[in-house]
Amino acid sequence: MLKIGKKIFYVLWGGILLYVLYNYIKNPELFSVNYIKSFISSYQGQIIFIYTIISLVRGFFLLPSTPLVITGILLFPNQLFLVLLISMVGIMLSATGLYYFADTLGFSEYLEKKYPNKVMKCKQKLQSPKATFLVLGWSFFPLVPTDIICYVAGIVKMPFKHMFLGVFIGELILVSFYVFFGSVFNLY
Repeated sequence: MLKIGKKIFYVLWGGILLYVLYNYIKNPELFSVNYIKSFISSYQGQIIFIYTIISLVRGFFLLPSTPLVITGILLFPNQLFLVLLISMVGIMLSATGLYYFADTLGFSEYLEKKYPNKVMKCKQKLQSPKATFLVLGWSFFPLVPTDIICYVAGIVKMPFKHMFLGVFIGELILVSFYVFFGSVFNLY
C-alpha cells in the first residue's frame, strides 16, 4: 500500500511541476511579480488568506520563497511584520516537511548506494553541533535553495533541532532584509 501511495504522490507531484513548467515556458509573464500581484489583488476580500495559503504550500513544490516575500511587500506595504510572519511560517513548514519526508521519497537509499563516501562525509558534517552554522549560512545565502539543505539534512538524519534553528535564523535574517530594505528604499 505504501508503494502505491508513493507512486500516486510522485505522479501528482510530477504532474503539477510539469504543468507549472509548461505554463512558465509558454507564458513567462504569468510568473512576473506584477502579474502575481495583479492576480492576487483581483481577490480583494481574500487577499491575505490566499497569500497565506500560497506561502504555506509553496515549499512542497520546491518553489523559491523570495518572489512571494516581494509580492507580500507589494500587496501589504503597511503590514510588513505580517508579511515577515507569514513568510517565516511558510518557510519553516516547508523545511520541516522536506526534512521529515526526505526518506519517504526514497532518494536516500539511491544516494547511499551510488555515492556512499559522499553520503558518509555529508552525514559527518551535518550531524555535528556546528552543522547549525552550515545550515544557517546556506539558508542566508539567497542564491541557493534552502529546500535542498533541508532535504539533505533529512536524508542524513541531521538532528532536527540543528536544521530547524539554522534555517530559522538564516531565513529570518534574509527575509527581514528583504522586508526592511524593500520598504525603506521603496524598491518595490
